[in-house]
Amino acid sequence: MLSEDDRLQRQLRFVLEIDKLKSVQRRTWLTDCTRSENSAEHSWHLAVMVLLLHEHSAGTDLDLFRAVQMALLHDLVEIDAGDTFVYDDTAAKDKAAREQAAADRLFALLPDDRAVEFRQIWEEFEARETPEARFVAAVDRLQPLMHNYQTQGKAWREHGVTSDKVLSRNRHMEEGSPRLWEYARNLIADAVSRGFLAPPP
Repeated sequence: MLSEDDRLQRQLRFVLEIDKLKSVQRRTWLTDCTRSENSAEHSWHLAVMVLLLHEHSAGTDLDLFRAVQMALLHDLVEIDAGDTFVYDDTAAKDKAAREQAAADRLFALLPDDRAVEFRQIWEEFEARETPEARFVAAVDRLQPLMHNYQTQGKAWREHGVTSDKVLSRNRHMEEGSPRLWEYARNLIADAVSRGFLAPPP
């Protein structure tokens, strides 16, 4: 059993450790195209979107607090594992192993009860089996789609992404929110018509 002082020290050590998420760069550009966003900014943006859009969830009686926890914690493993671009097939091959190792190290910094709690929230998000996880996963994919549209497909064009890949990699959005998936499909179609996103080869 940890003393109160030891417990606080471990909590604060974790607080300092997660500051590193601010240095993990994503491929998603800010909407003003000045730079790419970092993973901490993405997590904040996602949490606010979950608060705002939860009425569009496919799940009834969504546990909003649980969903916001998931949004804030889901990318902490990127401190060690880095951000894996959703359209990078090579990096995706060892993504799960990298992130599991990161989760082992990061959550072990916490007092045991918090370590278990945070690990369970992260694993729940990864499994996408609960209404909260499916909804947060849907919003997690909507955010970069919106950024790509607003930046006229900057990241899509930089990485040679085509519309069939965007549709395929984001289709699971429908499980969490049919309404948001309908919006995303319309956004993707409009991006193709405007030349922001290339059609299939």
